[in-house]
Amino acid sequence: MNTIDTDVVVIGAGAAGLVTALSARGRRVCILTADDPLKSGAASDLARGGIAAAVGLDDSPALHVKDTMAAGCKENAVRVTRFVCEEGPGTIAFLHALGVPFTRELGTWSLHREAAHSRARVLHANGDQTGAAIMATLRLHVAESSHIEMLPNTQAVRLLINGAVNGVLAITEGGQPLAIRAHAIVIATGGIGGLYSRSTNPIGACGDGLAMAIDAGARATALPFVQFHPTALKVDARPQPLLTEALRGAGAKIVDERGVSVMREYHRLGDLAPRDIVARTIYTLECVGRNVWLDATGVRDVCSRFPAAYQACLSYGFELAQEPVPITPAEHYHMGGIAVDLDGRSSLPGLWAVGEAACTGFHGANRLASNSLLEAVVLGRRLGQALNREYRHPASELIASAVVSDQWVDEETERVLRECMWRSMGLVRDARGLSEGLTCIARLRERTSALALLTRQRLGLAEHMMRAAAGQRVNRGAHYRSDAEEEPVHRVVHLI
Repeated sequence: MNTIDTDVVVIGAGAAGLVTALSARGRRVCILTADDPLKSGAASDLARGGIAAAVGLDDSPALHVKDTMAAGCKENAVRVTRFVCEEGPGTIAFLHALGVPFTRELGTWSLHREAAHSRARVLHANGDQTGAAIMATLRLHVAESSHIEMLPNTQAVRLLINGAVNGVLAITEGGQPLAIRAHAIVIATGGIGGLYSRSTNPIGACGDGLAMAIDAGARATALPFVQFHPTALKVDARPQPLLTEALRGAGAKIVDERGVSVMREYHRLGDLAPRDIVARTIYTLECVGRNVWLDATGVRDVCSRFPAAYQACLSYGFELAQEPVPITPAEHYHMGGIAVDLDGRSSLPGLWAVGEAACTGFHGANRLASNSLLEAVVLGRRLGQALNREYRHPASELIASAVVSDQWVDEETERVLRECMWRSMGLVRDARGLSEGLTCIARLRERTSALALLTRQRLGLAEHMMRAAAGQRVNRGAHYRSDAEEEPVHRVVHLI
């Protein structure tokens, strides 16, 4: 088995991973990515809404904190939430200095309002392609950084432990095992959307970093809190095209077959209600055979202001500027993850995490729109700085056995798993559905080869999520059970 040594391994090349690597300038950093790093394959590239920060004259970090905690049902970690929101304005200045082309109007930032925000505080770049603009800038700086080495087309499959987490076992493009020894392993692998039949995430975002960490014994938290975006384009696609929430901020409406507004009778904020409520409303309407549409025909300059949404609709034969388009909820973001502190330290020595794969408590039970890119950059910078301060003790010897397999993933098992997760861990859950889901996972595990290591770890993650949801009997934010013992009345949608 080939072995290499470095100071820090970052698993994942989204915004959180790249910012962490850039900020750890005092260390040799190796970034592992299962894709070609020059391609737009990360979830961060697909971020359509923008990045939230309290930079407006009528705004403040305190108001941003208030909105974040309201959307998160006050399940948020207060210290973390204050820190991230207070760092917001400085983070925009940092990204602007790097070269991110945020839109400006009359010499100041162009700010937009999205669901559950009390102020217009969302910045855009290149219309609704903010994530792609940020990622393009970060990739340029990574390519120019002498302390960073990128290993493309390299899939991490297992954490290596010898007293502490001191390495990672990976598989190269040619299928050869590679062991990498390091003083710190950072998991920045993004979300879990690939575990669901409907998701806006890249299909490779299957929660592998979280699954590896759980398999190694790391503590995970908030696993039941899975956010479903209410306005994915209703087409047969993986991933499903995302129609940004900013469309509704600009005046688009969610309507039924008759063109009547759907949300106004279910929440005082109407179309700009929190995502969990909007998504659950649409889902429950679907369950009784009704279709739901997004009507953006009244949005000024929708084609030029939202080019990604416009082109996505056009590619499936819909003219966004001239007709309502069909929408459906889809898995979008996981608030849960590897439990870490503000610096990104996990419960296992040597293991760190950042971005969607981590859980600091910032998002609480339901993420506020456009807070994910902010968290990725703010906490990526903080983690990189913590790694610079960390004492570099001699790394222990790796304990890694050669793993030989020509099938790391069982495609049939994963197809069944995606349907199982949608049924049992979807927008509305209950004890019976969760029990059936756990039975399904047990059967899938029995028939799946031990050599399909990634699939078996994904099954383990799905099981942990379902067991956590089964134990969470009170509805909070994105976790909703129809058989809950207690239901906060202001967050329940009664349609069936």
